[in-house]
Amino acid sequence: MKTTNKKFKVIVEKTDTGFSAFAEDYPVYTTARSIPDIINNAVEAVNLCFEDDNIRITQENLKFEIDFKQFFQYYKVINARFLADKIGMNPTLLSQYVQGRKKPSDAQTKKILNGIHQIGKELSEINLIHKS
Repeated sequence: MKTTNKKFKVIVEKTDTGFSAFAEDYPVYTTARSIPDIINNAVEAVNLCFEDDNIRITQENLKFEIDFKQFFQYYKVINARFLADKIGMNPTLLSQYVQGRKKPSDAQTKKILNGIHQIGKELSEINLIHKS
């Protein structure tokens, strides 16, 4: 089985029962109840699409995208006001992006995503102490 360096864009959307995902340029569709499951299902679905070509796809080949509103609806632990303060953005403007009233520019999107990644990095490095 061959591997590839090709990247596949996968759009993730929130549904009433969880999530759906589809590849932008290929006949690949899947659903799941959680983000980790939609990632696993998308890898499996893309592999099924390329099974006849004998190409193996890994998670690293997939680029997942979700819009701001759906992201903040799912990851409620990330407060938009906190994120705005962290990245030096007007909280009202970020709120308009989150609510879908405005669409951020590429530069603003990158700034927001970098802030989200920074918060994720900080959270992953924290150990909680439990005292009895």
